[in-house]
Amino acid sequence: MRSTLFLHGVDLSYCKGVLRVGLIEKKKIMDETAMRRAITRIAHEVIERNKGVKDLVVVGIRRRGGPLAERLAAKIGEIEGVVIPVGLLDITLYRDDLTALGPQPLVHRTEVGFDINGKKVVLVDDVLYTGRTVRAAMDALTDLGRPRSIQLAVLVDRGHRELPIKADFVGKNVPTSSRETVSVRVQEIDGIDEVVIEEKT
Repeated sequence: MRSTLFLHGVDLSYCKGVLRVGLIEKKKIMDETAMRRAITRIAHEVIERNKGVKDLVVVGIRRRGGPLAERLAAKIGEIEGVVIPVGLLDITLYRDDLTALGPQPLVHRTEVGFDINGKKVVLVDDVLYTGRTVRAAMDALTDLGRPRSIQLAVLVDRGHRELPIKADFVGKNVPTSSRETVSVRVQEIDGIDEVVIEEKT
């Protein structure tokens, strides 16, 4: 359900409980079922590429990478009959656009309660775009230890890379224009599972 509000001449688009200023929803590209299938497929691909789950850990990038990492770790654990360690990484202080976030950017806790030295880390994010978020996440990870490898899993790869970063596991490749935004919504944060393309008004 959508309603459009105007405040001081600014279009306020409200979609399923999510307020997006100056954006119009163009298309839903994944629903709850599609997201679940993508996570399941990525889980199988992770297991196959790593020839099992020995020394495997999963780390999500805040915010929506966190719930996706939890789901991926749970699915891998369900398939293999083991518990996969899962952590949460805050990259705020590692961003190269920190000054653009305001004078006092909100910093959350990094919650990685296990040793990553010698581990195969599957780094999870919702959308891969310029690659700058992933670069910051890798800097944050290497400050915690020296993993054997870092593999990247994303729900959506929308292109437009600015850095030479490529995902190892992708739920869906979605070509987009620079005017468009890919919004991943998860039940744990947004109250709904879906991925939509929005366009700036």
